[in-house]
Amino acid sequence: MVKGTKAGWGTCSRTALLGNRPLALSYWNNIIAVGSKGGDIIILGAVTGSHIVVLSGHTSQVNCLSFSSDGESLVSGSHDNTVKLWDIQTGGVVKTFHGHTSQVQSVSISADYTRISSGSNDKTIHLWDIWTGECHCIINQDNPVYYVGFSPMNTQHIVSISSDKVWQWDAKGHQILPTYDGTHIAFSPDHTQFVLCNGNVVTIQKSDSRTIVAEFHVASDKTEYCCFSPDGKFVGAAADKIAYVWDITTPDPHLVETFAGHTDVIASLVFSSPSSLISISFDESVKFWQINDLLTDPAAADLGSIPLTSPPIMSVSLQAGAGIAISSDEDGVVKTWDISTGLCKESFQIPVTEDTDFSDTKLIDGRLVSAQHEYEEIHIWDVGKGELLQTLDVSGSLWCGGVRISGDGSKLFSLLSGNIQAWSMWSWECVGEVEVGLEGTLCIDSFCMDGSRVQIYSEDSSAKEGWDFGILDSSPVPFDPSIERPHLDFIHGTLHEADSPFWIKDTVTGKNVFQLSGEYANPITVQWDGQYLIAGYYSGEVLILDFHHVLSREI
Repeated sequence: MVKGTKAGWGTCSRTALLGNRPLALSYWNNIIAVGSKGGDIIILGAVTGSHIVVLSGHTSQVNCLSFSSDGESLVSGSHDNTVKLWDIQTGGVVKTFHGHTSQVQSVSISADYTRISSGSNDKTIHLWDIWTGECHCIINQDNPVYYVGFSPMNTQHIVSISSDKVWQWDAKGHQILPTYDGTHIAFSPDHTQFVLCNGNVVTIQKSDSRTIVAEFHVASDKTEYCCFSPDGKFVGAAADKIAYVWDITTPDPHLVETFAGHTDVIASLVFSSPSSLISISFDESVKFWQINDLLTDPAAADLGSIPLTSPPIMSVSLQAGAGIAISSDEDGVVKTWDISTGLCKESFQIPVTEDTDFSDTKLIDGRLVSAQHEYEEIHIWDVGKGELLQTLDVSGSLWCGGVRISGDGSKLFSLLSGNIQAWSMWSWECVGEVEVGLEGTLCIDSFCMDGSRVQIYSEDSSAKEGWDFGILDSSPVPFDPSIERPHLDFIHGTLHEADSPFWIKDTVTGKNVFQLSGEYANPITVQWDGQYLIAGYYSGEVLILDFHHVLSREI
């Protein structure tokens, strides 16, 4: 027997698509602010990823953001050469600070809420009086300033980064020696340590003595951003498209998570709790990651083995009564998701081979049961125990989406060689078989698995038929899917064309209500239960959406 093992790799993600390139990120008390290339600042809920408000005022891209210590104010720096102070409660601009002659790259608010520091491509640091709006000190550097912040050890001191060096200044603009190499710096919550990015090296050092506590190396030539978790236990860093998390509190500091999923460079990241990380990327997305330092991937130490994306999702299942959704991916990782928060609850690994081509998983009587098609057999697994429950002989050729567990969990449907078969999930016997009357490439419709009924459709959705296998002492009874089917349907795109987007259409109104953007999102990996919609992607992402709100909007 193979034990069911917890899976690592940080693939428990939730993604918010912005439709605009994000460039800056700041977090405070379950809200995040994202600065965009279009000039807007988008305020999102850090728990749900939902939009709260959009702050408009800059005339060009927003490069940097920083919340005040009480979260009531936000300062931003822009390509329009200005610094703005925002009131989060009203969404209005409190004050605009003019003085820089080139784009502002970094901003910070002092802990006592009296000063703002800003660094710019004009090779200067400006120190502003929040109340008067006046600049009371300008610090000149020889190159553009990419980072500036108030030192947590001495609030009268400024820390800046220019020319890949870390500089320190007093409030009057006098340099404090020494300088040291680095491209980004962040301080621990208790201010006793700082993390420094320098090329492909990330070091943690003591603030007073600069003694190196730990040193890590990453695959990319340049780490872009680094940060501490709120409890000081973890350090995170972004390098190219990948985010890393290390535990620095043990005698042997080590890598605990490698987050791969972004398709473009990560612009910034921040811890939203001791166990969660948020990242933004030039791929126009915000990703929410969970951290579990007890679950590590044995391959994570081999940096050359890190994939650019997570394995494709093979199937999804909605079980709103239990408050969860379930996904299964190509590598045999089964995950359960909290549909109210979108966060991953559990992650399990079950065996797969190169011949495994379809799978489906459902919660049945309190246990996760997975059905996998492999060559001419279907293997039934108890996912939690990692126990093989049964092997079914299905000699013949399975077609698209050829294995699905019924909505009530009582039957397993297999589509093969022109027939749809129903197998009892209790006796493992074939309890019904019907010859499919459709032609071409066929699929079992997983869009809405209802009771013991199954719907079959051709790949282009031009033809459908339905069968009810749940009527006692009776052969399967046909029903008309055009009447019985929910009033949402797929239009456009074909199953195997990545560049052809899928729209979901309301068949009652005839309107397109939602587009499943992303690579290879298709009807095989989408379900809807009347309220929630779940979609699995080729990139390994899982989208969970309260679709009731989508339908209630005026399209």
